[in-house]
Amino acid sequence: MLGPQIAYPSLDTPGGSGDLAYGAYQRGYYLSAFNEALKRARAGTDPAAMTLLGDLYGSGYGVPLDFAKAIEWYRKAAATGSPGALLSLGNLTLAGQGLKKDELAAAKLFREAAEKGNGPAAYNLGLLYLQGRQMPKEPAEAARWFEVAAGKDIEDAQYALAVLLKEGNGVEKDLGQSAKLMASAARLGHITAQVEFAIMQFNGVGMPKDEAAAAAMFRKAALGGNAIAQNRYARLLAVGRGVSQDKAQAAAWHLLAKHRGLGDPMLDEVVAQLPAAERKKAEAQAARWEAGRA
Repeated sequence: MLGPQIAYPSLDTPGGSGDLAYGAYQRGYYLSAFNEALKRARAGTDPAAMTLLGDLYGSGYGVPLDFAKAIEWYRKAAATGSPGALLSLGNLTLAGQGLKKDELAAAKLFREAAEKGNGPAAYNLGLLYLQGRQMPKEPAEAARWFEVAAGKDIEDAQYALAVLLKEGNGVEKDLGQSAKLMASAARLGHITAQVEFAIMQFNGVGMPKDEAAAAAMFRKAALGGNAIAQNRYARLLAVGRGVSQDKAQAAAWHLLAKHRGLGDPMLDEVVAQLPAAERKKAEAQAARWEAGRA
């Protein structure tokens, strides 16, 4: 589930008219954010300030963690129609934090926020329809809400809808549209989408085959720490497909993926066949990478 996604005015700038409370929040000055938001909330109907107060109490930033107070402020903001507050109330209801855990009640709140244009709420609602726990399992309805969220550049929704389109689950199978959505999610930084898009590129699924572009995308996801991408990129380096052959680099990436639990007998052979000096160099490089991520 996606957490609070609040539409605040732009970050405050000298002489500008941005949101001072949220500007302080972004910088980590939580007590200043709280005081500014409280002043505005008490002065009148200010849903952004009320929602920010809910976030601060709900996270324990600048003030003691207090779900009851967070809910109080979220409800005040929701009464004005704030989609962000409705989303937050839905998340708390779904998690049973300060409120009785109730998936159906959470879905109702997500729907209300989604109908007001909130992308994360639309995604959350789609996920509930896809999971089919207390909600009826309806992939078509899930796809409909994922599409709403995808249009708001919610990368998780773009990825989820791309998977449904690729499988023909709840929607007509459309590999071309699946590839477009997967590409968009990948550009937004969704690492799993980067891996899936690279596989589609490499195999020419829903788009022209492009091994070089696939290798570059695998590398990007590998640098992001994805073990599958590290393994696939290592394989491409080992055989020189889409990228210049470099068995020492292949070994380093393989060892990194293996450290994360993804073994590969073929790449074990690549490592074993390296000259001792190159093998040690690859092991040291993998260890440095791993230490750098620790």
